[in-house]
Amino acid sequence: MTFIRVSLTRAVAAIAVLAISVGVSAAAEVTLRMHQFLPAQANVPKNILYKWADKVEADSGGRIEIQRFPAMQLGGKPPELIDQAIDGVADIIWTVSGYTPGRFPKAEVFELPFTMTNAEATSRAYWELAEETMMDSDFSAFHVLGLWVHGPGLIHSKAPISSIADLNGVKLRAPTRVTNMLFGALGATPVGMPVPAVPEALSKGVIDATVIPWEVTGALRVPELVQNHTGFGDASLYTTTFIFAMNKDRYSALPDDLKAVIDDNSGLEFSAFAGAQMQRDDGPARQSAVDKGNNIITLTPAQTEEWRKAAEAVTENWVKEMDGKGLDGTGLKAKAAALIKEHTAQ
Repeated sequence: MTFIRVSLTRAVAAIAVLAISVGVSAAAEVTLRMHQFLPAQANVPKNILYKWADKVEADSGGRIEIQRFPAMQLGGKPPELIDQAIDGVADIIWTVSGYTPGRFPKAEVFELPFTMTNAEATSRAYWELAEETMMDSDFSAFHVLGLWVHGPGLIHSKAPISSIADLNGVKLRAPTRVTNMLFGALGATPVGMPVPAVPEALSKGVIDATVIPWEVTGALRVPELVQNHTGFGDASLYTTTFIFAMNKDRYSALPDDLKAVIDDNSGLEFSAFAGAQMQRDDGPARQSAVDKGNNIITLTPAQTEEWRKAAEAVTENWVKEMDGKGLDGTGLKAKAAALIKEHTAQ
């Protein structure tokens, strides 16, 4: 009898749990699948993407459910994410614009060497310039939710790198077409790959160094794989542009009040928040490398100026290339610089 009573109790509990879960599921009118390339515990999913999703779910009163698929769990490779959003394989994606080289040429203006000041100001500039020049062209195949950049990019290497000459012969992973051009011009051997491939490439000797911001180094175990980290003081050698996007048809099919929930949590202010949060997350990650006893190299202003001058040709060549394609590289560079300056001063 006791066994029967326990079994009945368990059965009733199981039915109750099932009823609750069905009720929760039934409450959601719209289920959206969010797909991205980093593990769930990495800073961007944890502190940006999932907070956005939580807020959307809460503001919708539970009518929107956002399923989170980290680390390419829906299949494919990081460069395929943008087409997954366009084709509806995923409803929402976060990706690096440069994972599809040349596809979003206007966004590259923010990746030019020593262009960024801080991530929040540059993210605001990115969104505003995109509204003016990219939404109806480069980004027309999907609905844009956010556009931002990370904090100052720096070099993480097996051997110390202080001078440009130290790059000679170094197999260096870079994230985008612009950064590959930069490091090729500076004497390194650029190796393009999505960031999830970095740990294995470092451990197997496929690359000797990588450029990424501090904030993602912990998730990738970079301070355990290399011991040298080269920063540029108050300057930023480079940054990377990101795209947070939604399938156009899925967005269009939403009722107006749920579109408003998505809109209210997206756009300029969200982009600024995301950029600022990425830069805030640099600090703890850097401290972790310090705590490990790694070699933190901070170039002096005079050393940084040498790198800046050496990189000028890369910017000039990019402007000429864009002008040659009828994309007004001269104007894009001037507008980006003015917007960054304006937002940095605020």
